[in-house]
Amino acid sequence: MSEAPQQDNKKLLVGKINGFFGIQGWVKIFSYTEPKANILTYQPWWLFEDSAWKSYKIIDGREQSKTIVAQLEDIKDRSQSQRFIGKDIYIDKSRLPELGDGQFYWHELTGFRVINLEKVELGKVDYLVDTGANHVLVVKGDKEHWIPYIEPFLVSIEKDNKKIVVDWDENF
Repeated sequence: MSEAPQQDNKKLLVGKINGFFGIQGWVKIFSYTEPKANILTYQPWWLFEDSAWKSYKIIDGREQSKTIVAQLEDIKDRSQSQRFIGKDIYIDKSRLPELGDGQFYWHELTGFRVINLEKVELGKVDYLVDTGANHVLVVKGDKEHWIPYIEPFLVSIEKDNKKIVVDWDENF
């Protein structure tokens, strides 16, 4: 069975269907967007099914307790929605709002080289994490570094060179 790529030039992973909700075909969503309800603003959703991309329009959706629930077009009952459990949700990157100067989407920073002030390359950004207090760059090289994505640790981001300069001791 062929799996969808984690990310490509045109699509971005934004969530996962992790259950069904009610009897009318609604699904529960684990959202990777910030805030999490933003996942409902992107149309259409793309799911990888039977070795091909298939788009789904969101008819309705809302926050429900600590999760997001949504109803997809042409999905009318629980038995239809069960086949989606475990599926990743992608959107077209072109649907993302344009950011201002000096702002970045997390997926844009993945793969950037991370260098400290002593010009030691610490590795590459593998992913970012929201700890609640602040965001953290997870950098993988000879060892893994969790570097706060805030000043004074974050010195500069060079988008053209795919490089991030940090004030970080390589021995941390």
